[in-house]
Amino acid sequence: MQDDAPAGVTDTDLARWSEALAGIARTGLAFSENLYERERYEEVLHVAAEIRAAAGRAHPGGTVRSTVDEWMRIVDQGVPGYVTPKVAVGAVVGNDDGEILLLQRSDSGIWLYPTGWADIGYSPSEVAVKEVKEETGIDVEVVRLIGVFDGLRLGFTRIPLYSLVFLCRAVGGELLGHPLETLDVGWFRPDDLPHPTAGVEHWGPQAFAALRGEDVDVLYDVPRTRVWESGDEDE
Repeated sequence: MQDDAPAGVTDTDLARWSEALAGIARTGLAFSENLYERERYEEVLHVAAEIRAAAGRAHPGGTVRSTVDEWMRIVDQGVPGYVTPKVAVGAVVGNDDGEILLLQRSDSGIWLYPTGWADIGYSPSEVAVKEVKEETGIDVEVVRLIGVFDGLRLGFTRIPLYSLVFLCRAVGGELLGHPLETLDVGWFRPDDLPHPTAGVEHWGPQAFAALRGEDVDVLYDVPRTRVWESGDEDE
């Protein structure tokens, strides 16, 4: 939290506002051919980059200019340039001993259920099966969808993404972590999770209830009546 930030405003709020402004500006650049409008959208990108820097989340290079340059490089024209969140797919996998499958990510050192970007040509459930196999060596069958999250809103990520989480059942394979993407993999009891397990306070109760065979609804982020105010007063 920045010392000079308004009371109640968090770095997560600043990052969310920054990405929203940048998305609006990049979408405007994708659809507008008017020089005046394009200049205004580029100014909005600079404002968004300043907000991102205030949140301590500048793009590689660490400057406002590098952040704007990065955003401008990925502007496309027309519908392909309409900015939307990326999609990630995760898998909560259980075994016959009531344990959950977790891996330690090599990029951050945190522990989490297997997850990865959605791949073109695969359905979301197929991505879940593929990611578990690639990251842990375990074969699974998909049981059902149990969660849909906005990663940026929850502070799980620095880029806009929606995460689809599937409940899966282990049916074979052998524990073998991906040599580049994981530091470690393992099965863990709910009362003996490794540290730090990312976001477990949010997804854990839902995941463990589903693993116990309880009939749980799909967990999702509750709509807010005041989306752009700081915090989550309506949750």
